Amino acid sequence: MTSSAAPTDEFTGVVSFRSPYAFDDTVRRLLKALADHGIKVFTTIDQQAEALAVGLSMPPTTLILFGNPKGGTPLMLANPLSGIDLPLKALVVESPQNEVDVIINSTAYIIGRHSLPAQLAANLAPAERLIASTLGH
Repeated sequence: MTSSAAPTDEFTGVVSFRSPYAFDDTVRRLLKALADHGIKVFTTIDQQAEALAVGLSMPPTTLILFGNPKGGTPLMLANPLSGIDLPLKALVVESPQNEVDVIINSTAYIIGRHSLPAQLAANLAPAERLIASTLGH
């Protein structure tokens, strides 16, 4: 992963943003930014804690599930299968070198994967931009 937004991988559809902040601060900033913009956080999953609970070890990793039903519902009405990618997700991971990355599915990937009308990208793109700007990209 790179120090800025990595290009979207055509196969996986993910885009990665390097965070200039420590892991916990990155998670806190993302949650605050989402809340400040009226984007609902459905849940956060502390995947490191879940691994530890079953005797396994992994670096700090948190999955944030978030969205806005006003934005997501039109996608699901256009193609119910798009619900597999909704709510949106942000994966925050820390490398052994203490580098923190935030990984999301790109707007273009979700639109293309589900053959959604191009204008529905406007329902997803603001969240992608919000994550990028929260991390200084």
